[in-house]
Amino acid sequence: EVQLVESGGGLVQAGGSLRLSCAASGFTFDDYDIGWFRQAPGKERDGVSCIGSSDGSTYYADSVKGRFTISRDNAKNTVYLQMNSLKPEDTAVYHCHLDTPRREYWGQGTQVTVSA
Repeated sequence: EVQLVESGGGLVQAGGSLRLSCAASGFTFDDYDIGWFRQAPGKERDGVSCIGSSDGSTYYADSVKGRFTISRDNAKNTVYLQMNSLKPEDTAVYHCHLDTPRREYWGQGTQVTVSA
């Protein structure tokens, strides 16, 4: 059974940092790209960042470029999202995402709240 479990969210002041983790199990972790999405209240879920399986290539939404860094540890089956210089508009539930040929999977999410 595929599982994606996020952790590391919390309440932080603007300008602060958080590191999110996504612990994965139930599939061959090394074979798949993993992404982070976020959903703010009343808004659609948006892509934040993604990291490739083979070469570790990365993608960032324009809104987080230069502030967020995604990484993966294949030995630990974990993807990280280091978030620096946080802004109130980063407040959202952050979800880990896996897309396979059969279906896509989502974690339950972790709440990030940035106070002004």
